[in-house]
Amino acid sequence: MGDLLSRLWEEHMREPFPPHMRGREIDGEDMVLLDADTAGCVLSSLSGPLDEKRHRILLIRLAAVEKVLPSIEDEDGAIEYYERVREMAAVAVELGNTKAR
Repeated sequence: MGDLLSRLWEEHMREPFPPHMRGREIDGEDMVLLDADTAGCVLSSLSGPLDEKRHRILLIRLAAVEKVLPSIEDEDGAIEYYERVREMAAVAVELGNTKAR
């Protein structure tokens, strides 16, 4: 599962942030912060197990991504971009759950 997360992270780092999402808020979520918060937790997860605070933040951000995805307009590849954000978050959460057992 760690290999999958590494691959997703590498893909994510190669893709530019969708320009039309800068300064956008969907359902009360700032789209830049949603990406940045999730990415920070995912990057921490790649270095080792998440602490409880980051794990909790990641769960909250995962729920937020799932909430906003249906409202994202597919301009500049934004849907694919945020689907990958969701997948990274889900894998990192599962990885953290596996390591906690």
